[in-house]
Amino acid sequence: MIRLGEVLGGPGLATYTYSYPHKTAHRPLERPVRLRDLWATEDRGSLFLYLHVPFCENRCGYCNLFSFSGAESELISRYIDATARQAERVREALSDSHFARLAIGGGTPTLLTPPELERLLAVVARTLGASTFAVPASVEVSPATAIPDRLIRLRQFGIGRVSIGVQTFDPHEAARLGRSQSRELVEQALQEIRAVGFPVLNVDLMYDIPGQTVESWRQSLRAALAWRPEEIFLYPLYFRPVTALASHTGQSETWRMDAYQIGQDMLLREGYKQLSMRMFRAPHAPAQDSPPYRCQEDGMVGLGCGARSYTRTLHYSTPYAIGRGHIRELIERFAARTADSFDWADFGFELDAEDQRRRYVLLGLLECQGLARGEYAARFGFDPVVDLPELEALAQDGLMEQTSGCLRLTPRGLAQSDTIGPWLYSRKVRDLMENYSPC
Repeated sequence: MIRLGEVLGGPGLATYTYSYPHKTAHRPLERPVRLRDLWATEDRGSLFLYLHVPFCENRCGYCNLFSFSGAESELISRYIDATARQAERVREALSDSHFARLAIGGGTPTLLTPPELERLLAVVARTLGASTFAVPASVEVSPATAIPDRLIRLRQFGIGRVSIGVQTFDPHEAARLGRSQSRELVEQALQEIRAVGFPVLNVDLMYDIPGQTVESWRQSLRAALAWRPEEIFLYPLYFRPVTALASHTGQSETWRMDAYQIGQDMLLREGYKQLSMRMFRAPHAPAQDSPPYRCQEDGMVGLGCGARSYTRTLHYSTPYAIGRGHIRELIERFAARTADSFDWADFGFELDAEDQRRRYVLLGLLECQGLARGEYAARFGFDPVVDLPELEALAQDGLMEQTSGCLRLTPRGLAQSDTIGPWLYSRKVRDLMENYSPC
């Protein structure tokens, strides 16, 4: 285990901590698993359905997501056809499943033309086997693609949440990120989203952009708050290999923490509730507790090239790449797949007992409510600190507080979530990630 003091306050990180294990730990499976068998013993009563659209109008300088810009309509059409074949086989393999959440991401789903979007939404509807109005559903958009005809169709389909990647309201900062967007374009996009009437608007903002100042960061925060978004996510700009901003390590750790504190303070003063390091929800946001989805207990089903699926013991996906040529190759391979090839999981990561425990701890600890010790013990038989004694170091360094019922990061610990997360990764996951060759 790497010492905690060696990573806190160190150089800029390369990734955010969202899930465990990271996709760079996925590898070809020794023995492919038939989906029907894999999901047979899983609780399928409350699943998350994610559909990945790997197409964008342009590739941002910081982006290491599985996305491709400049795709011709013929490739997009073949991709939708392949996703439909995959969805049919997945629905057959999980025939009696119920989906409690839906997200369509990318890439930029609203890059698709209205007819292409119609076809894609039809795939989703058949897979869900129920009206999208019955489940909380979200879609990602960009300022350039928040166009009325797309937005209206999404709302008619039942999408209730739109997440728009604004990042900054300053056009000079946007240009440094490789984004061509004026302040007027961003404001017009937000106006169109509000006009259509989505119940939840989420705005993504980014700090530590090259050339960004404390005042310009405050101005972006104020500009976002003027639209009273139901949710706001605050992201630091991290170093990411094989991207246009790969050499970016930030102005300083102190500047980044100050910017985080400025954003946090401003949102809390406005009445927002902090749910994680990044996520803040407004008091006027609608409740999202029905139907329930329990991240620690329920699985995820991913459709499309670049999507990941989760069961308790196996996370599986398609191969991951960053370089444009490799992404194009993987999309082409996906588009050519036959229907029966989607019956199998053949690429991913098998979670042994240790990694199942670490995943549970990570997903609980990195949220503001913390990790319930009793729930952990009921599942794994021991207290989390007994299973992962290194957690004591977090308490000793003032990053975590312990009660008889809960382990919870302190405000300082929460701000260091993206460092604490990788610090808790298993040696096996670390080795796989370190040996991954980005392409």
